[in-house]
Amino acid sequence: MQIKSYLVEQNIQNLNTDFALFYGENLGLKNEFKKMIKINNQRDEFLNFDQNELLKNSNIIINELSNFSLFQKKKIIYINNATDKILEIVKEIYESLNGNKVFIFAGVLEKKSKIRNFFEKTNNLSIVACYSDNEITIKNIIQKNLKSFNGLTPANLNTIIENSNLDRIKLYNELEKIKLFFSNKLITEKELQSILDPNFQDNFNLLKDAALLGRKEETNKLLSSTILESEKNIYYLNLISQRLIRLYDVIKEGEKSSIENALNNYKPPIFWKDKPIFLSQINKWSKRKIKLILKDIYHFEIKIKSNSFISKEVCIKKLLLDLCSTANS
Repeated sequence: MQIKSYLVEQNIQNLNTDFALFYGENLGLKNEFKKMIKINNQRDEFLNFDQNELLKNSNIIINELSNFSLFQKKKIIYINNATDKILEIVKEIYESLNGNKVFIFAGVLEKKSKIRNFFEKTNNLSIVACYSDNEITIKNIIQKNLKSFNGLTPANLNTIIENSNLDRIKLYNELEKIKLFFSNKLITEKELQSILDPNFQDNFNLLKDAALLGRKEETNKLLSSTILESEKNIYYLNLISQRLIRLYDVIKEGEKSSIENALNNYKPPIFWKDKPIFLSQINKWSKRKIKLILKDIYHFEIKIKSNSFISKEVCIKKLLLDLCSTANS
């Protein structure tokens, strides 16, 4: 049965099935559905498989579904990057659910696609097309996420829409920056243009990443060539805190399975270009060290906010050098 994506966005219960296929080019929307399913089934056990894993060993998922007792948690299984190659495996899964739930995620599927036709024509199954976003859907996301902010004028709204390139994943990254920067919840046009400039965050990210990797020489070199704007100091602190919290979360989840699994399943996802650096930083940090430095950041923020005479640039530079030292300790 075909279900409109906007109905599932409104309420994941509208999916009304234990076996569904999500397909299309909108990766951001599919990621949202994964998150919604997880929130709606928090007590269940989540497993992730890729099509290639099933092609190598189709029994791996059948065994998971068959291994069921009254005392076990129900299983929610995601199958990613699906194509027609696993149609027969999908049919076998359908006959082996045993009260578990399976959600399949695919890219673009043509009308003649066998796996698409199977879900469209089989009773009790659901299929959701995830088409590209347009200006209306992007605008709705912005307004929903920034509804508590002042200054979201039509001009500022259009600036965010244009900067997103109608890409939901990029949009959420931009919204995250906006929320971090405008902590007073008052959006101004000049500052909005500034933080949406790709060079703005990229320069500080290089500095932040070098510090978190404990590269003191590189950090000092970047400090001498990077202008730290005093009015953005809280934003800088938020960017550092955000990264440390993500490192903490992945390390903690990695203790349950593996760092690789924790990283691949992290939401919001770590950008693929950022993963090698993120993994290197994990090797430098522990939960204990992250907790200690987050306390330092909290005190830095209080000091910056409460003392108008203090050199905020000096505080940020000291923090970055402290990150270097802690990473290498």
